Amino acid sequence: MRKNATLQVRMDSDIKAQVEKLYEDMGSSFAEAVRIFAQQSLLRGGLPFTVFATPQQNQTAFGILADYGNPDIRSRERAFYIKAMEERMHGSD
Repeated sequence: MRKNATLQVRMDSDIKAQVEKLYEDMGSSFAEAVRIFAQQSLLRGGLPFTVFATPQQNQTAFGILADYGNPDIRSRERAFYIKAMEERMHGSD
């Protein structure tokens, strides 16, 4: 598969360094992990893992992720997320 698109993500530099080291130690790269994440997202039709709120935060999974979303499209993202979760739980019509 050709790699002809670029993704830029802003994140904490300490986290970036730690995760790059983690994947390097595994014989891979952070970039490859992102490509795997994208492919698994397509295969699963959503996040390729379950997101949990910690008891201390007492938030929904979407509430935790909301701080990282684009505020201009957050309501549409939330609606899509809810619809996807409902379809996953009850099957799509």
